[in-house]
Amino acid sequence: MRVLLQRVSRAEVRVGDRVTGAIERGFLLLVGFTHADTEAAVAWMADKVAGLRLFTDAEGKMNLGLDDVGGAVLVVSQFTLYGDAQKGRRPSFIDAARPDVAIPLYERLIAMLRERGLRVETGEFGAMMDVELVNDGPVTLQLER
Repeated sequence: MRVLLQRVSRAEVRVGDRVTGAIERGFLLLVGFTHADTEAAVAWMADKVAGLRLFTDAEGKMNLGLDDVGGAVLVVSQFTLYGDAQKGRRPSFIDAARPDVAIPLYERLIAMLRERGLRVETGEFGAMMDVELVNDGPVTLQLER
């Protein structure tokens, strides 16, 4: 499981003319799954995201979490995180989980983040999405389990 996490001051995802998810301050998560991912990996990731302290306190140190700043999470599926472009000119996506594996894990991640008290917005799995964001920082992390 790979997550590209960006701290944002605003983010939204659209499918066509329809906004499927939008947040103000918080984290944009681009999430990819591989064949071997398990619910245990999803639980680890949900705990990690919910507990990260990436917002600055009064002293300018990254010491505040989502709960401290009233932040939210926008979760967008992104199978291309498992793209391999080492050979040739066209990436291979053989390591990306097929939808029958990835969709339940994606839905479980969203549920687990909500169970941890976070406000969660989403993209639409498998859809062609336009993601717009305003970085807060920028602060970007790659998380993997």
